[in-house]
Amino acid sequence: MSLKVEQLHPLFAGEASGVDLSKPPDQATVDAIDAAMDEYSVLVFRDQPLTETEQLNLAKAFGPLDLGLKKIKKGQPQRLEHFELADMSNVADEGGLVDRTSKKVVSNIANQMWHTDSSFQKPAAKYSMLSAVRVPVDGGNTEYCDLRAAYDALPDKVKDEIATLEAEHYALHSRFMLGDTDYTEEQKAAIPPATWPLVRVHPGSGRKALFVSSHISEIKGWTLPEGRMLVQDLLEHATQREFVYRHHWREHDIVFWDNRCTLHRGRRFDFSQARELRRATTLDVDAPELKTA
Repeated sequence: MSLKVEQLHPLFAGEASGVDLSKPPDQATVDAIDAAMDEYSVLVFRDQPLTETEQLNLAKAFGPLDLGLKKIKKGQPQRLEHFELADMSNVADEGGLVDRTSKKVVSNIANQMWHTDSSFQKPAAKYSMLSAVRVPVDGGNTEYCDLRAAYDALPDKVKDEIATLEAEHYALHSRFMLGDTDYTEEQKAAIPPATWPLVRVHPGSGRKALFVSSHISEIKGWTLPEGRMLVQDLLEHATQREFVYRHHWREHDIVFWDNRCTLHRGRRFDFSQARELRRATTLDVDAPELKTA
């Protein structure tokens, strides 16, 4: 089989075919997908009904796995077979739907904020691979924005202003913004904040990208109000419609995205309908910032 990609958006994102993801990919396939990710940053694979184990084996071919917010949830019951998979659903452990007051619903709502996975840690996330098991009749799409194109479109004055700025990313910042503050001190400290440049160079393409997210709690060296307004302005710029691809889910879709040069968010849906997706994520262990730390 050989990978083929049809572009879905004028700037980025492509629909990929010619690969059976249920089988662990050989090195040639991994290299082809890596090259396509460097170009498109979002790849949509249709009709890939993977088991949990198959999805996990697929992710492992692209690097070590990321646990992200699961570090806060260690020891808690979980619905999925593998702890390394993130349960992106409103489905209860026994199979029904969770109540609207459930932490899982809070997580669904938090995922509706523009973010990049695991920017709150070092190393952060590289690829996320989201598999659709059940999708609602309406809503629940996922939007992606191209942070490389967004950086390119910034005025030169803004590029100069942010060139050396750094931001602190904290795992629970977005949860606190939504009023979800019921965490123990141990949970709050489980993932210490991470500091990243506001502008990073994407290693695969050599292009500069904004590195903004709803996980950012402050801009280093700026007052809290000024820093948060700058982040808000940059998010508004980056998520203009011309930089955004909206994915309409079908069952058995798998979408790969590169967290180093995209933002994403889930969209609203009726919580009385099931939306069941599973995510595997890899760590960006080769980030240039880590090598020079």
